[in-house]
Amino acid sequence: MELGLALPTAGPQTSPETIATVAREAERLGFGALWTFERLLRPVDKVVLWTGGEPAMLPEFYGSVYEPLETLSYIAAVTQRIKLGTAILVAPLHVPVMLARRLATLDQLSGGRVIAGLGQGWQHNEFETANVPIRRKGARTEEFITALRAAWGPDPVRHEGEFYRIASSQVNPKPLQARIPVLLAANSPAAVKRAGRIADGLIPISSSARELRDIVSAFHAAAQEAGRDPRDLMVVNQVPWPTPITREPLGDGRPFLGGSPQQIAEDLMTAREIGVTQVYLAGGQGLGLDLGLQAADVDQWLGLLAEVIKTATRLGAVAS
Repeated sequence: MELGLALPTAGPQTSPETIATVAREAERLGFGALWTFERLLRPVDKVVLWTGGEPAMLPEFYGSVYEPLETLSYIAAVTQRIKLGTAILVAPLHVPVMLARRLATLDQLSGGRVIAGLGQGWQHNEFETANVPIRRKGARTEEFITALRAAWGPDPVRHEGEFYRIASSQVNPKPLQARIPVLLAANSPAAVKRAGRIADGLIPISSSARELRDIVSAFHAAAQEAGRDPRDLMVVNQVPWPTPITREPLGDGRPFLGGSPQQIAEDLMTAREIGVTQVYLAGGQGLGLDLGLQAADVDQWLGLLAEVIKTATRLGAVAS
């Protein structure tokens, strides 16, 4: 199993310099991947959140978010080996050929380091802004992936579907990798089953080991039902912002994959046993908010990350 790290791309205190510093240090420490995410806008009125229930204000966290692919292109130039992932891009807000070319270009520029994490989205304001119907977003996302992979395939590229059409054309550049991994963000049963059927991996967000175990089990079962080998697929579990990393152990109420380096390393052992291939820590995604890190905390946070990876390696939770 590997460890990944979310870049600090959100919040009023982030900066290109801080993002680059975190990226370089993550590569030096031995993290396997760096991750960015997409948020088109933050409505100032209450909306129904991804968790459902009564309308509420979207977290302040989403008020300022750097664009993910531009950020990864910048980071590709200051790193050499670490993978560059999106977790996630909202697929229906994009055009398959345009996103295929952007990801392929980044793959060429980075030396074949791209992981494409996609999701179907949930915020109706973003769909309205992009002039895309939110209805049947799951089916739209599934066909999006088909068209995306077609654009990465041999020329002439052609796709005829319900939502997208690509006339017989040359579409270039192609990725440097033989196949850019396409992962799907999913927690609901239907989305997890879709990921098991069509994706190269799954990106869940879990609040407990039990929830993670159930999701991974359902994902592997769906893959087997589709005639696929789960061992060929990735499971990249996101530890949600602002899950803390602390110097001292936390007591009752400690979040899964949060707390001291020793506590996190022990949870990483559990995640590995469940079948997770990478855990990525997202506690540093936002800087300068009421919750989570301040920019002045980044150096101390990087020191704690070094302790996490050292302890997890000693326990055998992550590869040395």
